Amino acid sequence: MKAFADLYRELDASTSSLAKQAALQRYLRAAPARDAAWAVYFLAGGKPRQLVPTRLLREQARAAAGLPEWLFDESYEAVGDLAETISLLLPAPDAALELPLADWMEQHLLPLRGQAPEDLARVLQQHWRMLAAAQRLVYFKLITGAFRVGVSRLQVTQALAAVSGVDAKVIAQRLMGYTHIGAQPGAADYAALIAADDAAGEGNGPRGGQPYPFFLAHPFNLALEQFDAALGPADGWLVEWKWDGIRAQLVKRDGQVSVWTRGEELVSDRYPELQAMGQGLPDGTVLDGEILVWRDGRAQPFAELQQRIGRKTLSAKLLRDLPVVLCVYDLLEQQGADLRAVPQHERRARLEQLVAAFPHPQLELSPLLRGADWADLARQREQARALGVEGMMLKRLDAQYGVGRTKDVGVWWKWKIDPLSVDAVLIYAQRGHGRRASLYSDYTFAVWNGAQDDPARQLVPFAKAYSGLTDAEMRAVDAVIRKTTIETFGPVRSVTPTMVFELGFEGIAASKRHKSGIAVRFPRMLRRREDKPVEEADTLATLQALLQAGG
Repeated sequence: MKAFADLYRELDASTSSLAKQAALQRYLRAAPARDAAWAVYFLAGGKPRQLVPTRLLREQARAAAGLPEWLFDESYEAVGDLAETISLLLPAPDAALELPLADWMEQHLLPLRGQAPEDLARVLQQHWRMLAAAQRLVYFKLITGAFRVGVSRLQVTQALAAVSGVDAKVIAQRLMGYTHIGAQPGAADYAALIAADDAAGEGNGPRGGQPYPFFLAHPFNLALEQFDAALGPADGWLVEWKWDGIRAQLVKRDGQVSVWTRGEELVSDRYPELQAMGQGLPDGTVLDGEILVWRDGRAQPFAELQQRIGRKTLSAKLLRDLPVVLCVYDLLEQQGADLRAVPQHERRARLEQLVAAFPHPQLELSPLLRGADWADLARQREQARALGVEGMMLKRLDAQYGVGRTKDVGVWWKWKIDPLSVDAVLIYAQRGHGRRASLYSDYTFAVWNGAQDDPARQLVPFAKAYSGLTDAEMRAVDAVIRKTTIETFGPVRSVTPTMVFELGFEGIAASKRHKSGIAVRFPRMLRRREDKPVEEADTLATLQALLQAGG
């Protein structure tokens, strides 16, 4: 674990991509395969299921540190990160033992899950007495599921490619499914990742239910008059709606159906209707598309799909009320042959033939949009919000299907509609995490529930946001929050309503779970409205009008 803890500190302390890449390569060249397997899992984004209930972890850490609850809570608020707080507060170990990362994971950490509270308390105290102080932060990052160190999956892929001499695209393919939540990688898994191209056993393509790396789109925000110069004529592109769902691949191989999200989560059991649909497809088929709640011939708001995300129990009523489809827009494998190097227009033609040959209520073909020119398509794009979509996707006719967000084999553009926006009032603030632990950076916003001439009107919370401001702007807001605090609730402060912000969001839907009756999608701060008094902020009626207009 010492080498991995040293790597964590080195990565965390650097902002240089070159320095991080060098550190990753040094570690991978020196680490035993068992340890490297787990290191790649965590660095590439893997997170095991929760090992220890957070409440019990806090209680045991506070007891070990000999602190009253109020002082532990104050320390946590000051630091802003539970793993770091505990690692700083624990007393020195009795006799530190040096164990490999793989031993810690397989023999000590993973066995914690499911143990009785009294057994957990005893084992945790044993761990802490033998854990070297310099390794504690990483230990608690792993145990709390909060391991983040500013390294992208692409950087890990590049490091593995450099160490192994294998093409980065091949590494990216082999990594698919590697960070699945239930994975327990070992030396053999790591060896398969870095094996020479001709020694990978079954070749470099996906095996079993393994998906392909997803091809990602780039944002496109040019003015309409610049489209012809930047893109050429519109007839050189496939144009589709940009759906607001869950990106997914359906894999049918060896009689088995697997459904994977873009985040490499295997969700087959959560969408049994998609599994049933996939059983009717030929073996050796991989579809790329969007999971959507589909009713009355159209996609429903993402808020409805959210009601199915994470559900372990699927009642007959839920399946009936919130039916999902896979709205497909690409065919990546057919009869076991990898089609990613086939031009976009040919993949589309094959996809249309497949959907026509195997019709199913849970299989929707993403329609192509036709336009005489870009201006014609722009007029059609104005209907996007009313149709519940986010804009348009532009795909070159000759584009291959790439790996990640790349332009080397073709390009996809996402031409999104402008966000909806309202002017809202900041009423609560909470400290951030990591480098923002000392700032109040997570905000709750409200709108009025009546017009200005209503003496009984009140501010009603409807959204939380923490992104959109520069560091300098956030420091200025933090200073106002500290001066206008009314009351403190643990890490949260209520403040005198003095600041108005323009909030942008991608979509809006009715919600029974929110006091306002409204839920917004991806809220973010567009700017602080220092020119606008609190009394002139928007109202619930404004939000309801956006909802009724098809926002």
